[in-house]
Amino acid sequence: MASFAPSSTPGPASASLWTGRVLSGLAAVFLLVDAGTKLALPGLVAAQSPEIGWSLDPGTMRMLGMLLLVPTLLYVWPRTSVLGAVLITGYLGGAIATHLRIDSALLTHTLFGVYLGLMVWGGLWLRHPALRSVFPFDTRKD
Repeated sequence: MASFAPSSTPGPASASLWTGRVLSGLAAVFLLVDAGTKLALPGLVAAQSPEIGWSLDPGTMRMLGMLLLVPTLLYVWPRTSVLGAVLITGYLGGAIATHLRIDSALLTHTLFGVYLGLMVWGGLWLRHPALRSVFPFDTRKD
């Protein structure tokens, strides 16, 4: 008689789950540190930021910190992780547009939001089978 008990040996699902957790964790830590510095040290962050053509006062930095903190916390919470990823993507889109506007270095500054977005969505895709069914990368016919 066949047993349907879970196997004790890790399989591909386990590897993708842990890879997704690591990617998501790295992205979340970076975003939380970024939001935290904007909230805790807004004057210092404003002083260290390049001239972008709009106000970089401490109030603006606090607002940017909150606009990043809330979606990141939603992303970390499993039940709201997809909503958090969508909101983080919007935030990163604004950062990319700002860097394009001030003609920042393409590979290091402008595309950094793309790299971070790929980590956010890649980690989420690896962690959630339902998301993999919506966005399948397997083109084989069954």
